[in-house]
Amino acid sequence: MRAPATGLPDHEARRLLLLATGLDNAGLASLASLSSDQEVQFKELVERRLAGEPLQYIEGTAQFGPVEVKVDSRVLIPRPETEVLWERAVAALGEADAATVIVDLGTGSGALALALKHAFPTARVYATDVDPDALALARENVEDAGVTVLAGDLFSALPFGMRGNIDLLVANPPYVADEDELPAEVADHEPAVALLAGPHGDEVLARMAEQAFYWVKAGGWIFVEIGETQGDRALELFGDFQCEVLDDLAGRPRILAGYRGATSCVEGNH
Repeated sequence: MRAPATGLPDHEARRLLLLATGLDNAGLASLASLSSDQEVQFKELVERRLAGEPLQYIEGTAQFGPVEVKVDSRVLIPRPETEVLWERAVAALGEADAATVIVDLGTGSGALALALKHAFPTARVYATDVDPDALALARENVEDAGVTVLAGDLFSALPFGMRGNIDLLVANPPYVADEDELPAEVADHEPAVALLAGPHGDEVLARMAEQAFYWVKAGGWIFVEIGETQGDRALELFGDFQCEVLDDLAGRPRILAGYRGATSCVEGNH
């Protein structure tokens, strides 16, 4: 059956119809009509979406690269920009074994950590966050995959013995300034603690940069998602790395890539 008229884009209405009925695409195609309970459920889901609640929160899951994670209002919804970061990080590291240490700093849902564990199943992957609500959901998403979840603010979450031994550090930190205007769907539903960094937007990036060089091993990599206007500032902050700012799929400078092996940064886009 086709989705009833809702005022939503057809693909969104269909996803809500799948959720309301519990059917897959094939089952939905052969369904003649909704039951009364299904109609009520579908209407409730449509009302939530029309009120601005993100579709992924309504569905309760989000796809991220090769993995699917549970998401709700405790965590940011994984975005395509972060998938590009994951792809770039995987390509840079290339290979990993049981001695390889990978850290997702400020993991949120755990999507990056889980996708990195999928790419490098023998590596030791750690996911950290300061927010207990996010950590609870991250544990649901990643612990069965063998990812270690640690609580704490940035590098304070990590064992001191890991200092100087990280092969790959990734992060999607808060990088929005407190007064910046966000789309209503984001501002009203996604957690401010994962979005807002402070008055300038680079406060968390600056705190990361103060310590990152000492935690990443020589020959190791760091990949950090940044705001599209923060490229020059990020290069300045992470000046101890040999680094560049990479574009996302839309051609916006959104990813800082740094190699621990030089003490200067030269901006470039690939």
